[in-house]
Amino acid sequence: MGRSSNVRDIQSGKFWLALLAEFIGTGLLVTVGCGSCTAGTSTTAIAFSFGLTVGTIVWAIAHVSGGHINPAVTVGFLVTRKISLVRGLFFIVSQCIGAVAGAGLLLATIPVNATGQSPNPSLGTSAPGPGSTITSIQVFLIELVITFVLVFTVFATCDSRRKGFAGSGPLAIGLSVTIGHLWAVQFTGAGTNPARVFGPAVVSHTWIHHWAYWLGPIVGGVVAALLYDFALAVNASKDKIGSFFTADYDDDDFDETGRIDESSVGKARDTELSATKSSS
Repeated sequence: MGRSSNVRDIQSGKFWLALLAEFIGTGLLVTVGCGSCTAGTSTTAIAFSFGLTVGTIVWAIAHVSGGHINPAVTVGFLVTRKISLVRGLFFIVSQCIGAVAGAGLLLATIPVNATGQSPNPSLGTSAPGPGSTITSIQVFLIELVITFVLVFTVFATCDSRRKGFAGSGPLAIGLSVTIGHLWAVQFTGAGTNPARVFGPAVVSHTWIHHWAYWLGPIVGGVVAALLYDFALAVNASKDKIGSFFTADYDDDDFDETGRIDESSVGKARDTELSATKSSS
């Protein structure tokens, strides 16, 4: 993933459609998912609301952008060199803007109660409950673990060389969100997604332990991505790790044995040459 990949991304119309998809997807996640937190809903209902929402959105936009809708997922793909730096940065910006827009829409749709205040002025942003004694470090660790589960599942789902797993990838990803929420909602609100926390925080001005809701998921996502891609993926190998630090590294070049597939390399070069000619 070099400079040429960054340039091709910006010049491609599909790239801008992918940004739009990430904006819409993250906005809907905040509006619907966080909306389930605003009326005294049970932990189980919140967990399934987020899980089903994530699974549905990933299914709807995966063919356009990959269905990241989460900076931690995007950073995982970035550190494993599956996307370019430009794509990663633009995705995160689109996700955060979409989250703010989704929180604004949520605020506009929540009816006020008899006192003239919204049922949940924090708009479902992740934060410890009233009277909680949880520390920032504990929030960081919980967010790291639940996001690790999510990103680990995402990478396993995206491993095209796995055989015998014909189930629904988006459903598996949604369920990984659900199980994290079933555990963590009572402690941290189960952010799992820095953008999903950021959007409501901006609109409601709720910033409790906010740094932990960014750093925890991103660290968890990075660890999960690197662990799966270089230790547990079907094509994981020492050759793949060694090649990772070269300029022309591409995960798709490695076959099921973890060795370079020369035919795949040839096709990739032809594709790159064709893209270069069409953009010149």
